Amino acid sequence: MDLQRLIDTFNFLDNCEDRYRLLIDMGRELPELPDEARTEANRVDGCTSNVWLETTVSDEHPPRMFFTADSDAFIVKGLVAILLKAYSGKTPQEILDTDIESLFDDLGLSQQLTANRRDGFVAMVKQVRNRAQAVQADETAGAPG
Repeated sequence: MDLQRLIDTFNFLDNCEDRYRLLIDMGRELPELPDEARTEANRVDGCTSNVWLETTVSDEHPPRMFFTADSDAFIVKGLVAILLKAYSGKTPQEILDTDIESLFDDLGLSQQLTANRRDGFVAMVKQVRNRAQAVQADETAGAPG
């Protein structure tokens, strides 16, 4: 499901329970993160639940970043699924240019989630953006001058 279809689906649902069910279903559809990826280096700080985010960078120029992630909490796992849809497969610049706050608002999640879950989502976004900045910096440092 692309991002616009996801927004349309969330907007079609008129109550919180249905949106939470959709989040949980999206989380259940995520592939299982291998145990070896559940490391402290991949753990997202700032989340109340455990969240792990693994990054793979392609050899293309500009490189594309691919993310796999998991959480031990059902609703957070659904938020992880949204994050992956928004960012995985994009270049670092595309990631940095993505207005995730608007997406979050468009999905109607800003007013629906608890402060802890919102803070956790922000922490996940920060981690993705930091990794994108690092890849971009490596790419710039390796460019011929």
